[in-house]
Amino acid sequence: MRSVSVIGVGMSKFGERWDASFRQLVAEAGIMALKDSKIDGSAIQAVFGGCMASGRFLGQEHIGALIVDQLGLNPIASTRLEAACASGSVAFRSGIMAVASGMYDMVAVGGVEKMTEVSVEDAATALGGAGDQEWELFQGATFPALYALMARRHMKEYGTTEEQMALCAVKNHENGSKNPYAQYQNKITLETAMNSAVIASPLKLFDCSPISDGAAVAILCETSKAKKICEQPIEIIASAQASDTLALAQRKSLTELNATKVAAKQAFEQAKLKPKDIQTAEVHDCFTIAEIMAVEDLGFFEKGKAGKAIEAGETKLNSAISVNTSGGLKACGHPVGATGVKQIVEAVWQLRGQGGQRQANGVEHALTHNVGGSGATATVHIFKRA
Repeated sequence: MRSVSVIGVGMSKFGERWDASFRQLVAEAGIMALKDSKIDGSAIQAVFGGCMASGRFLGQEHIGALIVDQLGLNPIASTRLEAACASGSVAFRSGIMAVASGMYDMVAVGGVEKMTEVSVEDAATALGGAGDQEWELFQGATFPALYALMARRHMKEYGTTEEQMALCAVKNHENGSKNPYAQYQNKITLETAMNSAVIASPLKLFDCSPISDGAAVAILCETSKAKKICEQPIEIIASAQASDTLALAQRKSLTELNATKVAAKQAFEQAKLKPKDIQTAEVHDCFTIAEIMAVEDLGFFEKGKAGKAIEAGETKLNSAISVNTSGGLKACGHPVGATGVKQIVEAVWQLRGQGGQRQANGVEHALTHNVGGSGATATVHIFKRA
């Protein structure tokens, strides 16, 4: 298998993008990525796009064709992939395999979602399809409810507190305030987070990621070729994906995501690294308890100890490990199909030293972690400068 590198990235501003259509978001991110890679679009041989629920949100299916058409890349092959909130990273992984196999030398990978043109209730129903529709959504178990169950169990087993969860949101808003692409660029206090409305106890408003619009794109190239056409290619040194049961009730544990643990083990073995070798990580914080479980399942902290580590500031910028420098899903936003690729864009910027005010020091290796549903799909990617 050939080595694969990222040579260009781009993303739209995330948020409630009333000023831009689905097509315009694709173009915004795609044009930025092409300019960043300094290549002509004719060099791209295939497109892989992640999108979760465009039919539900917009009534628009056949997204692969729409993306390649909008970017003026016809007649090359273009494929849409869906894995709930992990759609973007699964598309990215498909792009890696296409180049690593030798089928293509250069491909574009994108993720996109426009979620704000339906009611909150309709959006919740669409997102609920990422879980078990028959045994969870039909019974009234929304995603906040499912993650609230995980939070309660984590609190019972390990003494994790509501304040520790809220501190994830405080930290991510701090990082998001330094990110011009973030949906929320405002800092918040612990008091603000703790006093926000209860969504599904113990999760409050500031424990939950928002409904968002946005797109992100990465250009992938075989590494030896990438070094000839790119000043700072970022090599993908690990790509792993794992699965678990769709329904939460069938899991062995409510305090961990086994798919994350399996994917992380595979990724670290591929990269020949350990968690201590990672300087910055974009993890899937759809809810603050999800970030706490993620940094444990990825091996950055022992199971049950992440809450106290976060309380001690060990995941802040330039601490033990800089987690969610972009602001995470919580502050940067969570247009579900785009999130996995946005994480990759941030990892590339951090490795290039292009993080601006949120730049972490001495980044040699960056990790991204993207989850579909309540943990039925998980991907982990690890990067370094080529």
